Amino acid sequence: MKLSPRQEEIIKLVKEGQPITSEALASKLGVTRAALRPDLAVLTMIGALDARPKVGYVYTEKPMNNLLYDYITNIKVKDIMSKPAFVNEETMVYDAIVNLFLTDVGTLFVESDGFLIGAVSRKDFLKIAIGGTDIHKVPVGVIMTRMPNIIFISKEESAYTAAKKIIEHEIDSIPVVEKVLDEEQKDQYKIIGKISKTNITKLFVKMGNGQ
Repeated sequence: MKLSPRQEEIIKLVKEGQPITSEALASKLGVTRAALRPDLAVLTMIGALDARPKVGYVYTEKPMNNLLYDYITNIKVKDIMSKPAFVNEETMVYDAIVNLFLTDVGTLFVESDGFLIGAVSRKDFLKIAIGGTDIHKVPVGVIMTRMPNIIFISKEESAYTAAKKIIEHEIDSIPVVEKVLDEEQKDQYKIIGKISKTNITKLFVKMGNGQ
Protein backbone atom coordinates (compact mmCIF):
# COMPACT_ATOMS: atom_id res chain seq x y z
CA MET A 1 0.00 0.00 0.00
CA LYS A 2 1.33 3.43 -0.94
CA LEU A 3 0.79 5.98 1.81
CA SER A 4 0.04 9.62 1.15
CA PRO A 5 2.67 12.21 2.14
CA ARG A 6 0.53 13.24 5.11
CA GLN A 7 0.13 9.65 6.29
CA GLU A 8 3.90 9.18 6.11
CA GLU A 9 4.36 12.39 8.10
CA ILE A 10 1.87 11.16 10.72
CA ILE A 11 3.85 7.94 11.18
CA LYS A 12 7.04 9.96 11.53
CA LEU A 13 5.50 12.23 14.18
CA VAL A 14 4.10 9.26 16.11
CA LYS A 15 7.49 7.53 16.10
CA GLU A 16 9.15 10.68 17.43
CA GLY A 17 6.63 11.54 20.13
CA GLN A 18 4.61 8.46 21.00
CA PRO A 19 2.21 8.23 22.59
CA ILE A 20 0.70 11.26 20.91
CA THR A 21 -2.90 12.43 20.77
CA SER A 22 -4.87 13.30 17.64
CA GLU A 23 -5.07 16.88 18.91
CA ALA A 24 -1.29 17.11 19.08
CA LEU A 25 -0.89 15.55 15.65
CA ALA A 26 -3.42 17.95 14.13
CA SER A 27 -1.62 20.89 15.70
CA LYS A 28 1.78 19.81 14.37
CA LEU A 29 0.37 19.27 10.87
CA GLY A 30 -1.65 22.48 10.87
CA VAL A 31 -4.99 20.79 10.16
CA THR A 32 -8.20 20.10 12.07
CA ARG A 33 -8.87 16.84 13.89
CA ALA A 34 -11.76 16.19 11.47
CA ALA A 35 -9.41 16.50 8.49
CA LEU A 36 -6.96 14.11 10.13
CA ARG A 37 -9.54 11.49 11.11
CA PRO A 38 -9.62 9.57 7.76
CA ASP A 39 -5.81 9.25 7.71
CA LEU A 40 -5.72 7.98 11.29
CA ALA A 41 -8.52 5.52 10.50
CA VAL A 42 -6.52 4.14 7.56
CA LEU A 43 -3.27 3.86 9.52
CA THR A 44 -4.91 2.04 12.42
CA MET A 45 -6.86 -0.24 10.04
CA ILE A 46 -3.72 -1.40 8.25
CA GLY A 47 -1.88 -1.88 11.52
CA ALA A 48 0.70 0.91 11.22
CA LEU A 49 -0.62 2.67 14.33
CA ASP A 50 -2.40 1.56 17.47
CA ALA A 51 -4.99 3.85 19.08
CA ARG A 52 -4.97 3.60 22.87
CA PRO A 53 -7.91 5.17 24.74
CA LYS A 54 -6.96 8.18 26.90
CA VAL A 55 -3.33 7.73 25.88
CA GLY A 56 -2.96 8.43 22.16
CA TYR A 57 -1.41 6.83 19.11
CA VAL A 58 1.68 4.62 19.10
CA TYR A 59 3.67 3.05 16.29
CA THR A 60 3.09 -0.72 16.22
CA GLU A 61 6.20 -1.75 14.25
CA LYS A 62 4.01 -4.38 12.60
CA PRO A 63 3.95 -5.06 8.84
CA MET A 64 1.06 -3.30 7.13
CA ASN A 65 -1.81 -5.50 6.12
CA ASN A 66 -1.69 -4.99 2.37
CA LEU A 67 -4.05 -7.88 1.72
CA LEU A 68 -6.79 -6.28 3.81
CA TYR A 69 -6.34 -2.93 2.09
CA ASP A 70 -6.31 -4.47 -1.38
CA TYR A 71 -9.42 -6.52 -0.56
CA ILE A 72 -11.39 -3.48 0.58
CA THR A 73 -10.34 -1.29 -2.34
CA ASN A 74 -11.36 -4.01 -4.81
CA ILE A 75 -14.90 -4.20 -3.45
CA LYS A 76 -17.18 -1.83 -5.32
CA VAL A 77 -20.00 0.25 -3.94
CA LYS A 78 -22.43 -1.62 -6.21
CA ASP A 79 -21.51 -4.87 -4.43
CA ILE A 80 -22.66 -3.71 -0.98
CA MET A 81 -25.15 -0.87 -1.54
CA SER A 82 -28.73 -1.17 -0.31
CA LYS A 83 -32.11 0.33 -1.19
CA PRO A 84 -32.59 4.01 -0.27
CA ALA A 85 -35.70 5.56 1.29
CA PHE A 86 -37.27 8.57 -0.41
CA VAL A 87 -39.59 11.47 0.35
CA ASN A 88 -40.39 14.61 -1.61
CA GLU A 89 -39.84 18.12 -0.34
CA GLU A 90 -43.58 18.71 0.20
CA THR A 91 -43.79 15.81 2.67
CA MET A 92 -44.54 17.09 6.15
CA VAL A 93 -41.82 16.53 8.74
CA TYR A 94 -44.15 14.40 10.90
CA ASP A 95 -44.87 12.02 8.00
CA ALA A 96 -41.16 11.89 7.11
CA ILE A 97 -40.28 10.91 10.68
CA VAL A 98 -42.83 8.09 10.52
CA ASN A 99 -41.28 7.00 7.21
CA LEU A 100 -37.81 7.12 8.77
CA PHE A 101 -38.73 4.69 11.54
CA LEU A 102 -40.86 2.40 9.38
CA THR A 103 -37.98 1.94 6.95
CA ASP A 104 -35.41 1.81 9.78
CA VAL A 105 -32.91 4.19 8.16
CA GLY A 106 -30.86 7.12 9.40
CA THR A 107 -31.31 9.38 6.38
CA LEU A 108 -34.12 10.04 3.92
CA PHE A 109 -33.22 11.25 0.44
CA VAL A 110 -35.38 13.88 -1.19
CA GLU A 111 -36.12 13.53 -4.88
CA SER A 112 -37.95 15.42 -7.58
CA ASP A 113 -38.83 13.74 -10.90
CA GLY A 114 -36.47 10.93 -9.93
CA PHE A 115 -33.50 13.21 -9.30
CA LEU A 116 -31.67 13.84 -6.02
CA ILE A 117 -32.37 17.33 -4.66
CA GLY A 118 -31.67 16.92 -0.94
CA ALA A 119 -31.26 14.80 2.16
CA VAL A 120 -32.65 14.91 5.68
CA SER A 121 -31.20 12.98 8.63
CA ARG A 122 -32.23 11.99 12.14
CA LYS A 123 -30.24 14.95 13.45
CA ASP A 124 -32.28 17.32 11.28
CA PHE A 125 -35.53 15.83 12.57
CA LEU A 126 -34.34 15.98 16.17
CA LYS A 127 -33.40 19.64 15.90
CA ILE A 128 -36.81 20.71 14.67
CA ALA A 129 -38.73 18.35 16.97
CA ILE A 130 -37.14 19.73 20.15
CA GLY A 131 -37.52 23.31 18.97
CA GLY A 132 -41.25 23.40 19.58
CA THR A 133 -42.16 23.71 15.88
CA ASP A 134 -45.40 22.11 14.71
CA ILE A 135 -43.94 19.26 12.66
CA HIS A 136 -47.35 18.57 11.12
CA LYS A 137 -47.16 21.87 9.25
CA VAL A 138 -43.50 22.11 8.18
CA PRO A 139 -42.43 20.43 4.92
CA VAL A 140 -39.18 18.52 4.58
CA GLY A 141 -37.98 21.09 2.06
CA VAL A 142 -37.56 23.62 4.87
CA ILE A 143 -35.06 21.55 6.88
CA MET A 144 -33.29 19.39 4.31
CA THR A 145 -29.74 19.85 3.06
CA ARG A 146 -29.97 20.76 -0.61
CA MET A 147 -27.87 19.96 -3.64
CA PRO A 148 -25.07 20.69 -4.39
CA ASN A 149 -24.22 20.28 -0.69
CA ILE A 150 -24.94 16.54 -0.69
CA ILE A 151 -22.02 14.09 -0.52
CA PHE A 152 -22.60 11.28 -3.02
CA ILE A 153 -20.77 8.40 -4.66
CA SER A 154 -20.96 6.31 -7.83
CA LYS A 155 -21.53 2.56 -7.95
CA GLU A 156 -18.07 1.92 -9.45
CA GLU A 157 -16.13 3.58 -6.62
CA SER A 158 -14.63 1.41 -3.88
CA ALA A 159 -16.15 0.50 -0.54
CA TYR A 160 -13.03 2.01 1.01
CA THR A 161 -13.80 5.38 -0.61
CA ALA A 162 -17.37 5.20 0.70
CA ALA A 163 -16.20 4.45 4.24
CA LYS A 164 -13.68 7.29 4.08
CA LYS A 165 -16.38 9.76 2.98
CA ILE A 166 -18.68 8.67 5.80
CA ILE A 167 -15.91 9.19 8.37
CA GLU A 168 -14.60 12.42 6.88
CA HIS A 169 -17.99 14.10 6.61
CA GLU A 170 -19.47 12.54 9.77
CA ILE A 171 -22.67 11.36 8.06
CA ASP A 172 -24.86 8.27 8.39
CA SER A 173 -25.15 7.35 4.73
CA ILE A 174 -24.27 8.39 1.19
CA PRO A 175 -26.57 8.23 -1.84
CA VAL A 176 -25.27 6.16 -4.76
CA VAL A 177 -26.03 8.07 -7.94
CA GLU A 178 -25.85 7.96 -11.72
CA LYS A 179 -25.23 11.23 -13.53
CA VAL A 180 -27.70 12.00 -16.32
CA LEU A 181 -28.57 15.05 -18.40
CA ASP A 182 -31.98 16.67 -18.00
CA GLU A 183 -34.03 18.28 -20.76
CA GLU A 184 -31.88 21.41 -20.52
CA GLN A 185 -28.68 19.34 -20.82
CA LYS A 186 -27.74 20.04 -17.22
CA ASP A 187 -26.17 17.44 -14.92
CA GLN A 188 -28.68 15.73 -12.66
CA TYR A 189 -28.21 12.77 -10.34
CA LYS A 190 -30.51 9.77 -10.16
CA ILE A 191 -30.39 7.80 -6.90
CA ILE A 192 -29.84 4.09 -7.44
CA GLY A 193 -28.84 3.03 -3.92
CA LYS A 194 -27.17 4.04 -0.69
CA ILE A 195 -24.13 3.19 1.39
CA SER A 196 -24.53 3.51 5.15
CA LYS A 197 -22.51 2.75 8.26
CA THR A 198 -24.53 -0.45 8.46
CA ASN A 199 -23.42 -1.52 4.97
CA ILE A 200 -19.78 -0.97 5.93
CA THR A 201 -20.20 -2.85 9.22
CA LYS A 202 -21.82 -5.80 7.42
CA LEU A 203 -18.87 -5.86 5.03
CA PHE A 204 -16.38 -6.15 7.90
CA VAL A 205 -18.45 -8.88 9.55
CA LYS A 206 -18.51 -10.75 6.25
CA MET A 207 -14.74 -10.40 5.98
CA GLY A 208 -14.36 -11.65 9.55
CA ASN A 209 -16.40 -14.72 8.67
CA GLY A 210 -14.08 -15.42 5.76
CA GLN A 211 -16.77 -14.89 3.14
